[in-house]
Amino acid sequence: MDTESTYSGYSYYSGRSRGSHRHGERSRDHHKSRSKDGSRSEKSVTINAPPAEPLLGDSSVLGEEVQDDNWGETTTAVTGTSEHSLSQEDIVRITKDLEDSVGLDCRRYFSLTLAVVLGLLVFLTPLAFLALPHLLWPDKLLVCGTACEGLFISVAFKLLILLLAVWALFFRAPRAGLPRVFVFRALLAVLVLLFVVSYWLFYGVRILDSQDENYQGIVQYAVSLVDALLFIHYLAIVLLELRQLQPAFSVCVTRSTDGETRHYNLGQLSIQRAALAIIENYYRDFSVHNPALLTASKSRAAKHLAGLKVYNVDGEFPASPATGPENNAATGLAHSQSRAMIAAAARRRDTSHNELYYEEAEHERRVRKRKARLVVAVEEAFTHIRRMQEEEQKKAPGDVMDPREAAQAIFPSMARSLQKYLRTTRQQHCHSMESIQQHLAFCITNNMTPKAFLESYLTPWPTLQYGRERWLARQWTLVSEVSVTSGLKEGAIFLLKCIDFSLVVTAKRIPYIQLSEEFIDPKSHKFVLRLQSETSV
Repeated sequence: MDTESTYSGYSYYSGRSRGSHRHGERSRDHHKSRSKDGSRSEKSVTINAPPAEPLLGDSSVLGEEVQDDNWGETTTAVTGTSEHSLSQEDIVRITKDLEDSVGLDCRRYFSLTLAVVLGLLVFLTPLAFLALPHLLWPDKLLVCGTACEGLFISVAFKLLILLLAVWALFFRAPRAGLPRVFVFRALLAVLVLLFVVSYWLFYGVRILDSQDENYQGIVQYAVSLVDALLFIHYLAIVLLELRQLQPAFSVCVTRSTDGETRHYNLGQLSIQRAALAIIENYYRDFSVHNPALLTASKSRAAKHLAGLKVYNVDGEFPASPATGPENNAATGLAHSQSRAMIAAAARRRDTSHNELYYEEAEHERRVRKRKARLVVAVEEAFTHIRRMQEEEQKKAPGDVMDPREAAQAIFPSMARSLQKYLRTTRQQHCHSMESIQQHLAFCITNNMTPKAFLESYLTPWPTLQYGRERWLARQWTLVSEVSVTSGLKEGAIFLLKCIDFSLVVTAKRIPYIQLSEEFIDPKSHKFVLRLQSETSV
């Protein structure tokens, strides 16, 4: 492990002969295993996601084989072979998902169109109430006095306040597309529509048909409509914003692959809105999903299964009536040998915990060693940067190197150590050369220390802090036994599925807390010290 070949961190050229030799061995082994298994089909369908819409997590990591630590030094190209085979049913399901996504976009624009139409109807109705009498029977209207003109100012300012309030509450960029409609928002929209229609019916029957001459009464009717709309907006704030602020449930969120768990407090929310809040907290609190860390346990299980040789003792060597005593003796000997091999495999299985212990200890030793090398390399690189800055202060202003050029200049000195550490900790797919150089230039620009630069690679970051190509998911799937529009309840369980893992959510109601008060008399803390005269001092 210490005798590693000298290799620049992100160089394209590497040992082609060793890479091709290992690739040939893997191809021959793979060909032998496929020739042994005659039932496996040789046809496979590879579905590649478009680069403009990356999926959550790096899907290329899911199917990668267990590789040695020097894979980056012996790999020169990535072949187009894929081990993911999809059936015809899977292709049909993927096509249906794409059609569903198009339906979601249409539904989102349809909802936006309805909201805009309803908003225009609400704001134009009071103005229409004031303008129609002047257009239809202007000669019959009575003169509008001072009080009537003051109501015009009231209507104008109330409409302006209502416009700003509606813009602040409703016309915001959507955070996500939910599978079902938001019940409270739909109820408020229906309430507003019925309210406006009722006002129009009353206006048509009592004012338009009779051609009412009292214009001040018409203005007061429009003012009452605006006041009622303001109260409905207040009701919307209570139902949509204030109702969910008080915590009512404690939800436990567990990632299915590695078991990472977080707990959150939520208010009175529906299941779909609770799922949206959990996904937002997931991107902020959970570390990025790394499928490469799960390959170690899989490799140990495969190695253990490969070491077991199981024989069919009853059917491997069947005794035939036509065979003689010599064949029966040979059959008994084979049976005894098979039992002995099974017993040896069982003893070897009992010592698997020792192998796990030493394997983890060896991995921790390698991580500590490569971390130490990385820290030393980064400190030397930053020391070189400080010397360069001192030299550049003496140069002319046109000869000063910008942070990007400085990062590119010192990056090769730390690239090899950084790449080896990332491969050992299985983070190489989370950090590209471009992102590392950008982070290095950022640290140089803000005069940050080497420790601040290394913190991004020594400690796993939250999911949202990585590039969008590492975590951006096109769609999450909510799986629930009850309707997603129903509210959270005690013991509610639902799943949030993504491309390569799922979040298991369990809700528990926050218990009712009863506090009691105990009064302590201040006089109970007082005491009297009695001194006896005959006591020696």
